[in-house]
Amino acid sequence: MAANRTGVTSPRTPLKSILTEKAKGIPNDSAGTVKAQTIEELHSLQRKRSAPNTPLQGTAGAFANLSEDERQRQQLQSISASLASLTRGTGPKVIRGDPGGGKYEAVSHVAHHHHIEAPVISVSDSSLKFTHVLYNLSPGELYEQALKYEKGSFLTSTGALATLSGAKTGRSPRDKRVVIDDTTQDELWWGKGSPNIEMDEHTFMVNRERAVFVNDQFLNWDPKNRIKVRFVSCRAYHSLFMHNMCIRPTSEELENFGTPDFTIYNAGQFPCNRYTHYMTSSTSIDINLNRKEMVILGTQYAGEMKKGLFSLMHYLMPKRHILSLHSGCNMGKDGDVALFFGLSGTGKTTQSTDHNRFLIGDDEHCWSDDCISNIEGGCYAKCIDLSKEKEPDIWNAIKFGTVLENVVFDEHTREVDYTDKSVTENTRAAYPIEFIPNAKIPCFCPHPKNVILLACDAFGVLPPVSKLSLAQTMYHFISGYTALVAGTVDGIKEPTATFSACFGAAFLMLHPTTYAAMLAEKMHEHGATGWLVNIGWCGGSYGSGNRIKLPYTRKIINAIHSGSLLKATYEKTEVFGLKIPSEIEGVPQEILRPENASGLKEAYKNTLLKLAGLFKNNFETFTEYKIGEDKLTEEILAAGPIF
Repeated sequence: MAANRTGVTSPRTPLKSILTEKAKGIPNDSAGTVKAQTIEELHSLQRKRSAPNTPLQGTAGAFANLSEDERQRQQLQSISASLASLTRGTGPKVIRGDPGGGKYEAVSHVAHHHHIEAPVISVSDSSLKFTHVLYNLSPGELYEQALKYEKGSFLTSTGALATLSGAKTGRSPRDKRVVIDDTTQDELWWGKGSPNIEMDEHTFMVNRERAVFVNDQFLNWDPKNRIKVRFVSCRAYHSLFMHNMCIRPTSEELENFGTPDFTIYNAGQFPCNRYTHYMTSSTSIDINLNRKEMVILGTQYAGEMKKGLFSLMHYLMPKRHILSLHSGCNMGKDGDVALFFGLSGTGKTTQSTDHNRFLIGDDEHCWSDDCISNIEGGCYAKCIDLSKEKEPDIWNAIKFGTVLENVVFDEHTREVDYTDKSVTENTRAAYPIEFIPNAKIPCFCPHPKNVILLACDAFGVLPPVSKLSLAQTMYHFISGYTALVAGTVDGIKEPTATFSACFGAAFLMLHPTTYAAMLAEKMHEHGATGWLVNIGWCGGSYGSGNRIKLPYTRKIINAIHSGSLLKATYEKTEVFGLKIPSEIEGVPQEILRPENASGLKEAYKNTLLKLAGLFKNNFETFTEYKIGEDKLTEEILAAGPIF
């Protein structure tokens, strides 16, 4: 008798009807009878079990001398410990495998490795049940789980998995909470302008009750500073997303993984209790740095996991004197490296993904004493209006293994319509970085030669490119400027300035000046040059001027890479004091100075002063903080607009 998915036993199916033609006496080229006695055995033959590629003897690591059974038992113990809860100080009984599939050795009730005192409760039926753990499944296995159990999951014509993230199709920065304790109270950035909203330990533990797919993976390609992370989630979509976005361990690394450095519990389809202390909505993204845990409730948007880990790196890396950066990075064939900073919509991914250069990463990096290293193992690209002609690498990366979030596709052909915004404008593709042909694996490289700050200036007053002094680089890095235009955000009727410190304020844990001081130190030490590149408007603001053409921006970026812009003749602008090259090959000279491109000089001057005032008002938040040496602080304040 065999148990089905509901636990009810059913008779084993005989195989009389699936004998081959040769077995019936009919000549055939087949191999004879199938080597199985039941349908279940036949299905088991269909799936070949892969053997570990790591020798059990002589392997380095904590588990080197363990038997396979003992290694698996300790692995299950570690997972059980991760599932301990507020009302259960020990972990549940866990068993590997699908509830409807075969069973493995179970481990029960393991103490949590971040144990806190739990209240005494009576034994319930739940303590007698097993928790089935689907551990580090492959993309193919996760496809099967998603297509079978998750409504809204479909295969597209290119083989990608299309999914829906529910009501939330973007991040919820106002619902990010961090546990405040004796340590974080003094270390973290709190108060005006900070993205960190405080909560207490008890509320965190109540929210943690909600969260089974388990992924063990790594952050940071720098082997000296790698972080072990564990993801516990309820959806195959989330498991596949993190499989793509984080660094995937080898079989040997997985066998020796041990206890994670940080754990994320994602039960996003369950709302938090909005009447609990500190909760203001049914959504809550909670970080407890002392317990090394994160809990996600009330949102199924997968990007919350990615950016939650980025917040963690913004806390952990500076403690090691490593600068965490919201940037893209690529490297030329001669080893010259460029960093690209920019807010959403400024072309950070587009500029870092260059056919003629090696991609290190498109979004998150660390700058250590030794190298620049990508934090992630994948890319999370915007898909709206994606075309093969404009972005062929991203287009070709959308294949089997890729997660497509909130896209619209043809019901019959399953072809995706990337222009359709019916679900959201924030459609996304998550894929392993090796899906990009010119990605450099492993993803680390030498120190950068150029630091490029990207802005989409919809006011049309910033030049297409400016060479920055170190103090100006710090000023614009801390400011983190871009502009929103009509149509991108509801209610926007005219250009609206947006400032996000360090080009990623929502992810910062420490005060922005901490990261700015580290950037100044590293740029000075390694002789990197700062540049401000405007990919927005020229000759007038949005609605009257013209968008700077992408081919012009690419020629500007190429001139930075080649070093030719360092040899150019420069002129200084009024108000912002920016150095503008007099000419760049292939770029019309009239657009290099915005006041010349605009036919209305008075309107240009008024708009310039308006933007300068917005910069000055925004920077007042940071003037009370010391940035590195006192002299540098004074220089940075003086590097802002003067009017």
